[in-house]
Amino acid sequence: MNWKERITVDPLICHGKACIKGTRIMVSVILDNLAEGSSEPEIFKSYPSLTSEDIKAAIAYAAELSRERLVSLTA
Repeated sequence: MNWKERITVDPLICHGKACIKGTRIMVSVILDNLAEGSSEPEIFKSYPSLTSEDIKAAIAYAAELSRERLVSLTA
């Protein structure tokens, strides 16, 4: 899954928050719905323009953000 193909950040759309391309649906909204236990069909009912690939992209984006980065402290 290449989330970069489906997610965009534009300062003129949703105050620069990560959104699904071509929509004003923020990634955080999708993740909040999933965290609350909403199923894909329930999310699609609320946001009919979304696809399964959009939801997977939101999850992949969140996974990327959550990865710990190791920074070498050696001089």
